[in-house]
This record gives sequence, C-alpha cells and structure tokens, in this order.
Amino acid sequence: MVTPAGPPAPSAPPVFAAVDLGASSGRVITGRVAPGPPGPGTLTLHEAHRFPNRPVRAGGTLHWDVLALYRGVLDGLRAAGPVASVGIDSWAVDYGLLDADGALLGNPVHYRDARTDGAAEEVARVLPPAELYAATGLQHLPFNTVYQLTAARHSAQLAAAAHLLLIPDLLAYWLTGERGTELTNASTTQLIDPRTRDWSRTVTTALGIDPALFPPLRLPGDHGGELLPDVRAEAGLAADGPPVPLTVVGSHDTASAVAAVPADGDRFAYIATGTWSLAGVELDAPVVTEEGRRANFTNELGVDGTVRYLRNIMGLWLLQECLRTWETEGHPHDLDTLLREAARTPPLRSVVDAGDPAFLAPGGMPERLAAACRRTGQPEPRAPAEHTRCVLDSLALAHRRAVTDAQRLTGRDVDTVHVVGGGARNELLCQLTADACGLPVVAGPAEAAALGNVLVQARAAGTLHGPLPSLRTSLRTTLPLRHHTPTRDRHSWAAAARRLG
Repeated sequence: MVTPAGPPAPSAPPVFAAVDLGASSGRVITGRVAPGPPGPGTLTLHEAHRFPNRPVRAGGTLHWDVLALYRGVLDGLRAAGPVASVGIDSWAVDYGLLDADGALLGNPVHYRDARTDGAAEEVARVLPPAELYAATGLQHLPFNTVYQLTAARHSAQLAAAAHLLLIPDLLAYWLTGERGTELTNASTTQLIDPRTRDWSRTVTTALGIDPALFPPLRLPGDHGGELLPDVRAEAGLAADGPPVPLTVVGSHDTASAVAAVPADGDRFAYIATGTWSLAGVELDAPVVTEEGRRANFTNELGVDGTVRYLRNIMGLWLLQECLRTWETEGHPHDLDTLLREAARTPPLRSVVDAGDPAFLAPGGMPERLAAACRRTGQPEPRAPAEHTRCVLDSLALAHRRAVTDAQRLTGRDVDTVHVVGGGARNELLCQLTADACGLPVVAGPAEAAALGNVLVQARAAGTLHGPLPSLRTSLRTTLPLRHHTPTRDRHSWAAAARRLG
C-alpha cells in the first residue's frame, strides 16, 4: 500500500529507507510499520525520490553511470529525512572493481554489453556446462558474473583490482566505508555453491578467479555499518543526531520481491515481473539435477535460508523496447491505450519464445518479434496493438511453462500463482497468466522489492518479529490485492505452446 506521508508525529513508528534500483530508474522509498491492534500492523510506503538510471556507451562499451546513481541515492536520503536505517537492493550480476586504496577503477559494465559474447564457450572448454551447473545450480545466462570475469580476465582493470563489489554492495561501501558481499546477490554470480552457501572452489580454481577479490559474505538482516559523517552531511542529517545503520537486506531485488510475496502456506508459485520475469517456487534446499539444468532452472538464494528455484524470462523488456523504438521513430504510443487495444486483439495469433537470447540486446524489437514469427510460420504482428498482444501472450506462455516445469522438477504442487513487481499492475498480463497456467493469480504488491527491503529492516530493528511467513502475514492482511480467475480454455494455450516446440 503506497500512501502519502506527512511529517512524522513524535509517536510515529520508525521510518526505514529502501533504496531500490532498477534497470531504468532508482527510487528511495520510505516505509513505516505501525503496530496492530490486533495482528501484525500496517505497512505503508512513500516514494521520497525517483531518479533515472541511464546507461552510457563510451569507447564502444555500455556502462552503468554509477556515480549518477549514487547521487540519486544521496538526494533520496535527503528527501526521506531522518530514518531508522537504510537498505539497498538492485539488479544482479554486475559489479565495480576497487583498487587497494578503495578507489573505483572504472564505471561498471552493463550486463547487456556485448563483451561476454563467446565467454560461455570459453568457460565450457574448462568447465563443461554440466559440471558448472553441478557446482553452482545456476541457469545459463550469457551475462552471469562468471562470464563477465572471464571476458575481463586480461584487462588492466581486473589486474589492478583488490576488491570486487556487486552494485548494492558498492553503494553500501560508499555510504558506510565497510565492504561486504550480500549472499542473495552473490548467488546470482554463478560462483556460489547453493548447498554450502559459500564460494565454489571448483569454479574459482578452474577459472583462475581469486576468491580474495570478494569481501566477506553477509546475510539479510546483518548490520552493514553506519552512514559516514560526509554522507550524513550530504543527506542533510544532523552531525550530532543518532547514528543511522545500514541494514543488509536481500540485495538482489528479486530476493526482496519474493520475500514480499503475500503467500499463505507453501503451495504457491511466484512471478516477479518487470523488465524480467522470474518465475518459480520457493524451496528449503536447492535442486541441482541434470534435468533442471536442461530446463534452464536456477537455484538462487533467498531471505531466511530459502532457495528461489526459478527460470529467468525476458519479461516486459520486450514491450518496453517496442515502446522505445516507436518513440524513436516519431510514433510514441500510450501504454494504457495499447493495452486496451491489445485486449480486443485476437488472442494467440502470434507467439514467440520469451526466453530467446535473440531478444536480449536493445534496439529494433518490433522487427525482431516479426522476424521470429516469420521463422515459425505465424502471422507477423504489424500494428502496435498486435505487437503488444504478441508480447503479452508470449509472456503468459513462458509463465505457464515455468510454473509447470517447476512443479515437475521439484515435486512441489502449486495451487496459486502470485504475481508481484511492476507487472502486477498490468491486468491483461495477469489475466492471461491465469488463463495460461489454469490457476488463480493473485496480483500485488507492485512495490514488492521495496516492501521486502523494508520488512527485513523492520525485523532487524525489532519492529517486526518472526520468520518469513510471519512477515508475509503483515502484507496479506493489509495490502490491496487483485484476484484473477482462469478461464477454462486450456486447449488454445496448449496448441500455442506446441507452435514453439
């Protein structure tokens, strides 16, 4: 529930600042947890500051403008005012390199940069895919950190590096002066053994990666230091005020988002939607099997020792890139209008494999979608509403496949699908997902990553108590959620799936 926040009263509950960084924008969101009575209380959010995240191409390489992001974080903390603590989450796999003095050696490279082209094949010559999966349980994605480090192995930057910090850990270091590696995000690097929850010696030794690059691992809820004096000054906090701790949260935004799934029990699947769709189930232990590798499922670590067994799908990036292309060509389209028109467009006319790496790079997405349809003998989408319907039908099919495969690979039965993240606002996508899966869909919260971030901070501060199911109760009893009931037309979805092989 996102509500306006006025000046806190003297008896107001503590305020927690969630720094939530996405691929196109960052936000600093404040959260308050008010006690019952009765029950777990009410959690409210307020967006204190939003700022753009604009990658920059320089010298032929696509970089993140991490200093602009840091400035946005400082501006956001200033807008948030006095807070009880700060937590940071962001996308995964990307990192900054520091020298022995702690200075950043260059802007972090964007995971969509082409430098990893061919890196997977190079790694496979040393560690065949089956051995790499057996060691890490992580699905193959061409931009995983292990491939980025392989691509950079002869670079002067890596030779000069004393420390490697993933993006949330880099920002936390600048805020506090303390270095650490948060485990949920580290588990996306393809360098962590999900059983030992530590760096895989098998992988680091085979690839010549020095584990000393990585600061000590930290868990969600750990103390991550306190804001430095110069940071307090930049953030407008009084020098003589109380110290402001940085609380380690699930710093992979999906880890925080899954922590905020308002599920009751364990018979649920989740789909964290946004630029990516991450669809799967929550487990107590990893499932590292050859069948899982062939199905491209990953074992990422979550809050409270959980495992996020999921498949990474291209997500609403497909539609975002269509909108950007049309705008660049001088024909901008309003998303709400497009979604209404797409709802009236014949369903399942043309579908594509939403996990196809051919859709990874930016640029020319409408034509790439049309080309994929041509290759499979389907009608090409031409009008923007047809492209939109193609994307949403294709994502629903990918969600269906992931939820079905997750149940088969784990033996976990699912009776509800929870859709969280920005895509939870897309009613057409949520209904299509219910129809495709043949399961009820509960949509919300949209601000799942920020909510999960705040929940972990609030528990660390003693404002909330109990394990993950207790935290989820506070969401389920207070958040507005939308329910989508599936239609009975399973045949059409099965036929569409067969078109993709």
